[in-house]
Amino acid sequence: MSTRIIAVTIDCHDAEALAAFWRQALEYPAIERWQDGHGRTYVELRRGDEVPVLFQPVGEGKQVKNRVHLDIAPTARDQDAEVERLVELGARVLTDDPAERFVVLADPEGNEFCVLPPRP
Repeated sequence: MSTRIIAVTIDCHDAEALAAFWRQALEYPAIERWQDGHGRTYVELRRGDEVPVLFQPVGEGKQVKNRVHLDIAPTARDQDAEVERLVELGARVLTDDPAERFVVLADPEGNEFCVLPPRP
């Protein structure tokens, strides 16, 4: 293997706040912070040997639908309970079509993600 993914990076205005949402949403135990040479603070969520999720502060706002998004699935709840939990944390439902197997939500900064049925 000559190349590997080192992180999934999410652009955001407030890295601390968005990382706090995703930390609860994904139930990640570890969080790391560092600053670049321009004084911007980056926040990274880690769990075991999974690919970390990095929150990168940017100046511009989200303009259009994400070209890349996260698909998540609960392991200890049903899909409806997971959607309800995420909405209580600050997400909002964008689409919930009964003909589809997924529900599209947006995180507090408007980044789309999908909640699928439970996976072991």
